[in-house]
Amino acid sequence: MTSSTHNLSQRFPGKRAFITGAASGLGLACAEILAREGWQLVLTDVDAARLDLVALSFARDGAQVIAAVCDVREAAAVSALVDSAVASCGGIDLAIHCAGVALAGPFHGNSAEEWQWVFDINVHGVANSCRAVIRHMARGKGGLIINIASVASFCTGSQMAAYNASKAAVVALSESLMQEYADYGVKVVVAMPGFFRTRLLESARGQEKTLQAAARLIEKSGLEAAEVAEQMLSAAARGRTHFVYPAKYGWFWRLKPLMPQYFQKLLPRLLRR
Repeated sequence: MTSSTHNLSQRFPGKRAFITGAASGLGLACAEILAREGWQLVLTDVDAARLDLVALSFARDGAQVIAAVCDVREAAAVSALVDSAVASCGGIDLAIHCAGVALAGPFHGNSAEEWQWVFDINVHGVANSCRAVIRHMARGKGGLIINIASVASFCTGSQMAAYNASKAAVVALSESLMQEYADYGVKVVVAMPGFFRTRLLESARGQEKTLQAAARLIEKSGLEAAEVAEQMLSAAARGRTHFVYPAKYGWFWRLKPLMPQYFQKLLPRLLRR
Protein backbone atom coordinates (compact mmCIF):
# COMPACT_ATOMS: atom_id res chain seq x y z
CA MET A 1 0.00 0.00 0.00
CA THR A 2 1.37 3.41 -0.92
CA SER A 3 1.74 5.92 1.88
CA SER A 4 -0.35 8.46 0.00
CA THR A 5 -3.41 6.28 -0.46
CA HIS A 6 -3.01 4.73 3.00
CA ASN A 7 -3.19 8.16 4.63
CA LEU A 8 -6.05 9.29 2.41
CA SER A 9 -7.96 6.08 3.10
CA GLN A 10 -7.59 6.67 6.83
CA ARG A 11 -8.96 10.19 6.45
CA PHE A 12 -11.77 9.09 4.14
CA PRO A 13 -12.82 5.51 4.95
CA GLY A 14 -15.67 5.76 2.43
CA LYS A 15 -12.97 5.95 -0.29
CA ARG A 16 -15.06 7.60 -3.04
CA ALA A 17 -13.25 9.62 -5.72
CA PHE A 18 -14.39 11.74 -8.65
CA ILE A 19 -11.79 12.44 -11.35
CA THR A 20 -12.06 14.58 -14.49
CA GLY A 21 -9.69 14.13 -17.41
CA ALA A 22 -9.43 10.53 -16.23
CA ALA A 23 -8.83 8.77 -19.56
CA SER A 24 -5.13 9.62 -19.72
CA GLY A 25 -2.24 11.45 -18.11
CA LEU A 26 -2.39 12.59 -14.51
CA GLY A 27 -6.08 11.79 -14.08
CA LEU A 28 -5.55 8.19 -15.14
CA ALA A 29 -2.42 7.86 -12.99
CA CYS A 30 -4.36 9.05 -9.91
CA ALA A 31 -7.19 6.63 -10.70
CA GLU A 32 -4.74 3.72 -10.97
CA ILE A 33 -3.21 4.48 -7.58
CA LEU A 34 -6.59 4.81 -5.88
CA ALA A 35 -8.03 1.72 -7.59
CA ARG A 36 -5.25 -0.46 -6.19
CA GLU A 37 -6.37 0.52 -2.70
CA GLY A 38 -10.04 -0.18 -3.21
CA TRP A 39 -11.44 3.29 -3.82
CA GLN A 40 -14.75 3.63 -5.63
CA LEU A 41 -14.01 5.63 -8.76
CA VAL A 42 -16.22 7.95 -10.78
CA LEU A 43 -14.25 8.80 -13.92
CA THR A 44 -15.09 11.27 -16.65
CA ASP A 45 -13.48 12.53 -19.84
CA VAL A 46 -14.53 13.81 -23.27
CA ASP A 47 -12.65 11.00 -25.03
CA ALA A 48 -15.33 8.31 -25.05
CA ALA A 49 -13.24 5.59 -26.72
CA ARG A 50 -10.28 5.96 -24.39
CA LEU A 51 -12.52 6.26 -21.32
CA ASP A 52 -14.28 3.01 -22.25
CA LEU A 53 -10.94 1.20 -22.47
CA VAL A 54 -9.86 2.59 -19.11
CA ALA A 55 -13.14 1.57 -17.45
CA LEU A 56 -12.91 -1.95 -18.90
CA SER A 57 -9.35 -2.31 -17.68
CA PHE A 58 -10.29 -1.24 -14.15
CA ALA A 59 -13.34 -3.50 -14.12
CA ARG A 60 -11.26 -6.52 -15.20
CA ASP A 61 -8.96 -5.84 -12.25
CA GLY A 62 -11.91 -5.80 -9.87
CA ALA A 63 -12.08 -2.05 -9.29
CA GLN A 64 -15.38 -0.36 -8.50
CA VAL A 65 -15.73 2.14 -11.31
CA ILE A 66 -18.37 4.34 -12.91
CA ALA A 67 -17.28 5.96 -16.17
CA ALA A 68 -19.27 8.65 -17.97
CA VAL A 69 -18.40 10.93 -20.85
CA CYS A 70 -18.81 14.57 -19.84
CA ASP A 71 -17.58 17.92 -21.09
CA VAL A 72 -16.51 19.99 -18.06
CA ARG A 73 -17.55 23.14 -19.93
CA GLU A 74 -21.17 22.09 -19.49
CA ALA A 75 -22.04 23.05 -15.91
CA ALA A 76 -25.41 21.30 -15.90
CA ALA A 77 -23.91 18.06 -17.23
CA VAL A 78 -21.13 18.10 -14.61
CA SER A 79 -23.64 18.78 -11.84
CA ALA A 80 -25.90 15.95 -13.01
CA LEU A 81 -22.96 13.54 -13.17
CA VAL A 82 -21.82 14.42 -9.66
CA ASP A 83 -25.38 14.12 -8.32
CA SER A 84 -25.63 10.68 -9.93
CA ALA A 85 -22.26 9.66 -8.47
CA VAL A 86 -23.32 10.74 -5.00
CA ALA A 87 -26.56 8.78 -5.34
CA SER A 88 -24.64 5.67 -6.42
CA CYS A 89 -21.71 5.87 -4.02
CA GLY A 90 -23.31 7.66 -1.09
CA GLY A 91 -21.02 10.69 -1.41
CA ILE A 92 -17.72 11.98 -2.74
CA ASP A 93 -14.68 12.23 -0.50
CA LEU A 94 -12.02 13.21 -3.04
CA ALA A 95 -12.32 15.19 -6.29
CA ILE A 96 -9.35 15.57 -8.63
CA HIS A 97 -9.84 17.99 -11.49
CA CYS A 98 -7.35 17.15 -14.23
CA ALA A 99 -9.21 18.05 -17.42
CA GLY A 100 -7.26 20.70 -19.32
CA VAL A 101 -5.99 21.92 -22.70
CA ALA A 102 -3.14 24.06 -24.01
CA LEU A 103 -2.78 26.90 -26.50
CA ALA A 104 0.63 27.94 -27.83
CA GLY A 105 2.04 30.72 -29.95
CA PRO A 106 2.45 34.51 -29.82
CA PHE A 107 -0.28 36.47 -28.08
CA HIS A 108 -1.23 38.40 -31.22
CA GLY A 109 -1.51 35.12 -33.13
CA ASN A 110 -4.11 33.56 -30.85
CA SER A 111 -7.72 34.50 -31.49
CA ALA A 112 -10.35 35.50 -28.94
CA GLU A 113 -12.17 32.25 -29.73
CA GLU A 114 -9.06 30.24 -28.89
CA TRP A 115 -8.68 32.09 -25.58
CA GLN A 116 -12.33 31.35 -24.84
CA TRP A 117 -11.72 27.65 -25.54
CA VAL A 118 -8.79 27.50 -23.10
CA PHE A 119 -10.57 29.38 -20.32
CA ASP A 120 -13.83 27.47 -20.77
CA ILE A 121 -12.02 24.19 -20.08
CA ASN A 122 -9.10 25.13 -17.81
CA VAL A 123 -10.91 27.63 -15.61
CA HIS A 124 -14.68 27.35 -16.01
CA GLY A 125 -14.36 23.56 -16.20
CA VAL A 126 -12.56 23.45 -12.86
CA ALA A 127 -15.07 25.88 -11.37
CA ASN A 128 -17.98 23.79 -12.65
CA SER A 129 -16.55 20.65 -11.09
CA CYS A 130 -15.74 22.39 -7.81
CA ARG A 131 -19.22 23.84 -7.61
CA ALA A 132 -20.80 20.45 -8.19
CA VAL A 133 -18.80 18.55 -5.57
CA ILE A 134 -18.71 21.31 -2.95
CA ARG A 135 -22.52 21.33 -2.77
CA HIS A 136 -22.35 17.78 -1.45
CA MET A 137 -19.11 17.98 0.55
CA ALA A 138 -20.21 21.11 2.43
CA ARG A 139 -23.51 19.48 3.41
CA GLY A 140 -21.84 16.29 4.57
CA LYS A 141 -18.59 15.54 6.36
CA GLY A 142 -16.39 17.62 4.09
CA GLY A 143 -13.89 16.32 1.59
CA LEU A 144 -10.74 17.03 -0.38
CA ILE A 145 -10.45 18.78 -3.75
CA ILE A 146 -7.27 18.77 -5.84
CA ASN A 147 -7.21 21.27 -8.69
CA ILE A 148 -4.52 20.87 -11.34
CA ALA A 149 -2.78 24.08 -12.32
CA SER A 150 0.83 24.15 -13.57
CA VAL A 151 4.23 25.73 -12.93
CA ALA A 152 3.13 27.86 -15.91
CA SER A 153 0.95 29.73 -13.40
CA PHE A 154 4.08 31.44 -12.04
CA CYS A 155 6.81 30.61 -14.59
CA THR A 156 4.97 32.68 -17.16
CA GLY A 157 7.16 32.33 -20.24
CA SER A 158 6.40 33.80 -23.65
CA GLN A 159 4.34 32.13 -26.39
CA MET A 160 1.95 30.59 -23.83
CA ALA A 161 -0.06 33.58 -22.59
CA ALA A 162 -3.51 31.96 -22.62
CA TYR A 163 -2.34 28.77 -20.96
CA ASN A 164 -0.29 30.65 -18.35
CA ALA A 165 -3.19 32.95 -17.53
CA SER A 166 -5.67 30.10 -17.25
CA LYS A 167 -3.45 28.17 -14.85
CA ALA A 168 -2.83 31.27 -12.74
CA ALA A 169 -6.60 31.61 -12.52
CA VAL A 170 -6.85 28.03 -11.21
CA VAL A 171 -4.38 28.92 -8.44
CA ALA A 172 -6.40 32.01 -7.48
CA LEU A 173 -9.67 30.06 -7.58
CA SER A 174 -8.23 27.29 -5.43
CA GLU A 175 -6.85 29.71 -2.83
CA SER A 176 -10.23 31.45 -2.65
CA LEU A 177 -11.98 28.14 -2.06
CA MET A 178 -9.46 27.23 0.66
CA GLN A 179 -10.62 30.30 2.58
CA GLU A 180 -14.30 30.10 1.79
CA TYR A 181 -14.99 26.45 2.61
CA ALA A 182 -12.50 25.62 5.37
CA ASP A 183 -15.23 25.88 8.02
CA TYR A 184 -17.28 23.30 6.09
CA GLY A 185 -14.50 20.72 6.27
CA VAL A 186 -13.65 21.06 2.58
CA LYS A 187 -9.89 21.06 2.01
CA VAL A 188 -8.47 22.34 -1.28
CA VAL A 189 -5.08 21.64 -2.81
CA VAL A 190 -3.70 23.33 -5.92
CA ALA A 191 -1.12 21.28 -7.80
CA MET A 192 1.50 22.99 -9.96
CA PRO A 193 3.54 20.30 -11.73
CA GLY A 194 6.22 21.04 -14.29
CA PHE A 195 6.74 19.20 -17.57
CA PHE A 196 5.94 15.50 -17.48
CA ARG A 197 4.88 12.93 -20.05
CA THR A 198 1.21 13.32 -20.86
CA ARG A 199 -1.19 13.51 -23.80
CA LEU A 200 -1.83 17.23 -23.32
CA LEU A 201 -0.27 18.19 -26.66
CA GLU A 202 -2.57 15.85 -28.60
CA SER A 203 -5.42 18.33 -28.13
CA ALA A 204 -3.28 21.48 -27.98
CA ARG A 205 -3.76 24.28 -30.47
CA GLY A 206 -1.48 27.02 -31.73
CA GLN A 207 1.84 27.56 -33.42
CA GLU A 208 3.49 24.29 -34.43
CA LYS A 209 6.98 25.55 -33.61
CA THR A 210 6.03 26.28 -30.00
CA LEU A 211 4.20 22.96 -29.63
CA GLN A 212 7.26 21.09 -30.89
CA ALA A 213 9.45 22.91 -28.37
CA ALA A 214 7.04 21.96 -25.59
CA ALA A 215 7.09 18.33 -26.78
CA ARG A 216 10.89 18.30 -26.53
CA LEU A 217 10.76 19.66 -22.99
CA ILE A 218 8.17 17.08 -21.99
CA GLU A 219 10.30 14.26 -23.34
CA LYS A 220 13.48 15.68 -21.83
CA SER A 221 11.87 15.85 -18.38
CA GLY A 222 11.89 12.06 -18.10
CA LEU A 223 9.03 12.43 -15.65
CA GLU A 224 6.03 10.11 -15.80
CA ALA A 225 2.49 10.92 -14.71
CA ALA A 226 2.56 8.07 -12.18
CA GLU A 227 5.36 9.72 -10.21
CA VAL A 228 3.63 13.10 -10.22
CA ALA A 229 0.37 11.48 -9.09
CA GLU A 230 2.04 9.60 -6.24
CA GLN A 231 3.87 12.69 -4.98
CA MET A 232 0.76 14.86 -5.33
CA LEU A 233 -1.50 12.49 -3.42
CA SER A 234 1.15 12.13 -0.74
CA ALA A 235 1.41 15.92 -0.36
CA ALA A 236 -2.38 16.22 -0.18
CA ALA A 237 -2.53 13.49 2.47
CA ARG A 238 0.02 15.43 4.54
CA GLY A 239 -2.18 18.51 4.47
CA ARG A 240 -0.22 20.54 1.92
CA THR A 241 -2.27 23.24 0.21
CA HIS A 242 0.21 24.00 -2.61
CA PHE A 243 2.03 21.25 -4.48
CA VAL A 244 4.95 22.24 -6.75
CA TYR A 245 6.86 19.44 -8.46
CA PRO A 246 9.63 18.60 -9.26
CA ALA A 247 11.45 20.22 -6.36
CA LYS A 248 13.58 22.50 -8.58
CA TYR A 249 10.47 24.55 -9.37
CA GLY A 250 9.94 25.16 -5.67
CA TRP A 251 12.85 27.58 -5.76
CA PHE A 252 11.14 29.58 -8.51
CA TRP A 253 7.87 29.51 -6.56
CA ARG A 254 9.58 31.01 -3.50
CA LEU A 255 11.73 33.49 -5.39
CA LYS A 256 9.04 35.16 -7.50
CA PRO A 257 7.01 36.84 -4.72
CA LEU A 258 10.21 38.04 -3.02
CA MET A 259 11.84 39.52 -6.13
CA PRO A 260 9.24 39.71 -8.92
CA GLN A 261 11.13 42.16 -11.15
CA TYR A 262 14.38 40.19 -10.90
CA PHE A 263 12.47 36.97 -11.51
CA GLN A 264 11.00 38.33 -14.76
CA LYS A 265 14.49 39.18 -16.00
CA LEU A 266 15.86 35.81 -14.92
CA LEU A 267 13.00 33.69 -16.28
CA PRO A 268 14.00 33.66 -19.99
CA ARG A 269 17.42 32.31 -19.09
CA LEU A 270 15.91 29.71 -16.78
CA LEU A 271 13.49 28.55 -19.47
CA ARG A 272 16.20 28.34 -22.13
CA ARG A 273 18.23 26.23 -19.75
